[in-house]
Amino acid sequence: MKTTNAEIDQAIADLQAEKTRFARETVGERLAMIRRIKKTFPKVAKEWVAASCQAKGIVPGTHAEGEEWLGGPMVIIRNIRLLEETLLSIERTGRPPFHKSNLKARPDGQVVANVFPATAYEKLMFVGTTAEIWMQPDQTVESTFEEMGREYRDTNRNEREGLVSLVLGAGNVSSIGPMDAFYKLYTESRVCILKMNPVNAYLGPLIEKGLKPLIDANQLRVVYGGADVGGYLCTHAGIDDIHITGSDRTHDAIVWGVGEDQARNKEANTPICTKPITSELGNVSPVILVPGPWTKNDIRFQAENIASMVVNNASFNCNAAKLLITQDSWDLRQNVLDELGDLFDTLPSRKAYYPGAQDRYDTFLKAHPEAQAHGKRTDDIVPWTLIPGLDHADENEMAFNTEAFCGVLNEVTLPATDPAQYLRDAVNFCNERVWGTLNACILIHPTTAREPAMKQALDDAIRDLQYGTIGVNLWPALGYGITVTPWGAHPGHTLDDIQSGIGFVHNTMMFENIQKGVVRGPFRISPKPAWFPTNRQAVSIGKKLTAFESGPGFGGFLGVVSSAVRG
Repeated sequence: MKTTNAEIDQAIADLQAEKTRFARETVGERLAMIRRIKKTFPKVAKEWVAASCQAKGIVPGTHAEGEEWLGGPMVIIRNIRLLEETLLSIERTGRPPFHKSNLKARPDGQVVANVFPATAYEKLMFVGTTAEIWMQPDQTVESTFEEMGREYRDTNRNEREGLVSLVLGAGNVSSIGPMDAFYKLYTESRVCILKMNPVNAYLGPLIEKGLKPLIDANQLRVVYGGADVGGYLCTHAGIDDIHITGSDRTHDAIVWGVGEDQARNKEANTPICTKPITSELGNVSPVILVPGPWTKNDIRFQAENIASMVVNNASFNCNAAKLLITQDSWDLRQNVLDELGDLFDTLPSRKAYYPGAQDRYDTFLKAHPEAQAHGKRTDDIVPWTLIPGLDHADENEMAFNTEAFCGVLNEVTLPATDPAQYLRDAVNFCNERVWGTLNACILIHPTTAREPAMKQALDDAIRDLQYGTIGVNLWPALGYGITVTPWGAHPGHTLDDIQSGIGFVHNTMMFENIQKGVVRGPFRISPKPAWFPTNRQAVSIGKKLTAFESGPGFGGFLGVVSSAVRG
């Protein structure tokens, strides 16, 4: 499936003809469109999941099908619903639906917005789970509140010219492309052309069907093809800016060129593409295990927690756990690794559908022949693989700077006798030695977290970790899935040192000047989270939660809960 240059030219011409009218559109007109796609998109949900399962070699009815519901239609529909709520609030009050009392300044002055849970249903479905947005240090409570939804309070709105954004879609998680486009459309007021990644181009026709009102209004176009089509789009005179979810290598090829030209252009600071570009480009995602009085049941639960961060989507996630960080003297360290290995032995293998997985796996095996594979390798399967005991002082350790993007989990130990000092050392190690700044996770027992020294050390760790999303006892992917929080790299990257990228998406309450999102949860969660690979009701929960997000109500809530308690 490939869109010709002539077809691309026509698509961009259609968007160019609409861009200024769209940029000046009233909130009411935006709201009407959101309500139209809120009706059309759910109609493709079942076909969407079926197509994803077929492409990824997923057996219908297994947990992996549930993942496709949760990471595809459910989160897209939730994104649409939250955008509707934001636009409705702006139409009625001039502001997003957020009360100023939910903004707090920390003792150091940094402003934090409490954004989740926002409803009684969220409080009941995600007991003990919270999410915050941390602002840039120079922000105040007043400036943070006043700048929310700034796009819709522009007094020159009726005079501005429109823009056309190119969204280069990701090939792994099916919701990424549409949701990146929503951000451009509704937070930045730009019409979009979405280029499908060849890996999941099969979803393009369903996007066109589910978002048909946007296409009919010349506000969205979907095109298809490989690197040549991407190159044509990036250099097209009708494209004003670019957003890419993918790899840092693809980003650098767009901005700086390839081969020797890339190195020369970086050195001379002469990019071949000067259009504004934002990006989300992956991560060696660390999970910091804080020593504590973990019971056998705690260890089992946290092994499932870690495994869920590895096996989801066959580990083809930019937020898949890739590096466990442990204290070398912790007496329970080996217990956790043994439990994790036993769990990997029982979890079904997944098809390694993403191109290059076998080669990436071979690279890690060559560097670490001691790797512990759990399962049989085939032409289609990369087994869940644990590489323990890496040397933290090894400057050449590839696991610290190379994202495996397959089912490999590494472990590194840090020397420390004091847990508080260990946590500080782990934060420094992540910031200074580990590639990427997209997401990081801390697992800490509540008894440990309540100790005065550790309470301060944990607060300092969350403050100091230079990552766009931080999960405390939760997979940071929840920050992606709830959509009200921002998703992107920690601010500060430059085009010549891009790492995990520049800019945020999602952020449905339209905050400005964001530094990071923080999601927190209980050390042990009951009922078992739907994303745990051992949850027996993942498909049922995924379907029911998708229906609930289409129109929240008590009946739908009971349906989700009834499946959840049986998981």
